[in-house]
Amino acid sequence: MYLKLDLQLFSQEKTEEATPKKKSEARKEGQIPQSKEIGLAAAIIATFAGLRVFGKWMLDNIMGFTINTIKNHSLNPEIFNQEGIVSLAMSSLMTLGLVVAPVAIISMAIGLVTSYLQVGVLFTTKTLAWKLSRLNPIEGFKRMFSKRSVVELIKSLFKIGVLGYIVYSYILDEIPNILTSVELEIGQLAAYLGDLVFAIAMRIGLALFIMAAIDYFYQRYDHNKKLMMSKQEIKEEHKQSDGNPQIKSKIKEKQRQMAMQRMMQEIPSADVIITNPTHYAVGIKYDKDLYDAPYIIAKGQDNLAQKIKEIAKEHKIPVVENKPLARSLYANAEIGQMIPEELFQSVAEVLAYVYSLNKKGVRR
Repeated sequence: MYLKLDLQLFSQEKTEEATPKKKSEARKEGQIPQSKEIGLAAAIIATFAGLRVFGKWMLDNIMGFTINTIKNHSLNPEIFNQEGIVSLAMSSLMTLGLVVAPVAIISMAIGLVTSYLQVGVLFTTKTLAWKLSRLNPIEGFKRMFSKRSVVELIKSLFKIGVLGYIVYSYILDEIPNILTSVELEIGQLAAYLGDLVFAIAMRIGLALFIMAAIDYFYQRYDHNKKLMMSKQEIKEEHKQSDGNPQIKSKIKEKQRQMAMQRMMQEIPSADVIITNPTHYAVGIKYDKDLYDAPYIIAKGQDNLAQKIKEIAKEHKIPVVENKPLARSLYANAEIGQMIPEELFQSVAEVLAYVYSLNKKGVRR
């Protein structure tokens, strides 16, 4: 019993790493591996680190602004009219903006840096393009219950579980301090609560960052896996990039035929055909208005050489046998080029002989 294998199936298996061209096209489409949680984790850490550094300065400025506002406006009846309220609101917003600015700038900068490290510089609107398939309920269910959606759900549940455990375990360890904090003064209690929130936030941020880093490498793996190509796809891409070899061959063949046709049409204008006599034939023409020296208008070897001689005889073009000169001209000059300088004397002698025949009215 024999098993029949369809080898075409193996060529369709996506076993090859994506080519740079496919990766570039995917990037233009907005398909890039990244973990959004890295930016979130970095922003949390940066925000609370900024609050830790600038917290006292921020609190002092807010308290100072509040005290000055109360002192300056409490006894001023104009504060209660529309202009006074607008003025107070504007000054409050400006003060709040200046106070929050350092932390906001740090958080935004960290977010941009983490995004750049993952994605680099990329601007595309294709991911925002409206697609009709998004309104298709069947496609919606497919996306909802796809492998990717299940993986994302498991990841989310795992993150919630880990973060919940971190917060729970830390608060559990802090319960003795929390119970005794009721005996602290207002200032001390505020400082303790601030430290407590900062410690919890930093633990959450660090844990989220570690999980996000792992997620990023998974996203890269998943992205590269999706972009994998079959051997056939790579061949097709090479054909598109380099041109189909069959088409290129046909184009070159067509170009050769056209060049050959032009050459044959030029033979009747030759002054002389120099031959080997059987293997080479070279057509020479001298036009002082075009070139400073004689130039090649046709050349051929073997069968083509015979064809050139036949056309020359049909149009009564002189055919001169000179084996060394024919070989040298064929090897060292191309159609449309002037003859090499070292062959000037030999060609001049041939042309002089041909011109002398023309004067006598003889054609060979």
